Amino acid sequence: MAGSGAAAGAVTWRVAEAMLRQDSNDDTEDVSLFDADDEMPRRPKKSRIRHPIASFFHLFFRVSAVIVYLLCELFSNSYIACVVTIILLLSCDFWAVKNVTGRLMVGLRWWNQVDDDGKSHWVFEARRASAPRKKVTSEAESRIFWLGLITCPLIWVIFAFSALFSFKVKWLAVVILGVTLQGANLYGYIRCKVGSRKNLTSLATSYLGRQFLQQTVAKEEQTVS
Repeated sequence: MAGSGAAAGAVTWRVAEAMLRQDSNDDTEDVSLFDADDEMPRRPKKSRIRHPIASFFHLFFRVSAVIVYLLCELFSNSYIACVVTIILLLSCDFWAVKNVTGRLMVGLRWWNQVDDDGKSHWVFEARRASAPRKKVTSEAESRIFWLGLITCPLIWVIFAFSALFSFKVKWLAVVILGVTLQGANLYGYIRCKVGSRKNLTSLATSYLGRQFLQQTVAKEEQTVS
């Protein structure tokens, strides 16, 4: 079992090195999310996939974990082997998404740090091009990133309710781990996207306010015309 963990760690590290080498030619730097929003020029996003390796492994680990969970009992009678495989895939996915694919595919990165006083702080960064014509985030990669980031945690939530109501207690720990690890990445990147100075409640309120204002203006224009 220790050998399997070491092998999985080595494979994950090689994958990360390959993805980072692919990004090494991009002349970019990491700055705060809010500075990037203020300074980044408004340019149309490119739709082609610039990091195919990162895009592949962004989905590979999490989709593989779901497939193994669904099919492991059909191909193996060993509960321990199934659990270890799923945990390794979920762990590799959490590390890759948090540290590699988020930065390469959407230019976002987050982590939590504790200061000397014991207070927890969220740190958010965004990547911006250092030259006017440098490459920016690909729209296709952004869709792949957010689709995989949102869909898979929802699938694990469904698995959690299924295991609970079907009395498959032995799988609850694995399912809860899947919800926790993938939900943590989802929460972190949502916080990174909307900004550390906004909470989700204020974001939803401002969005509804804008929608109401737009509908009101549209109705007034129709009345005038």
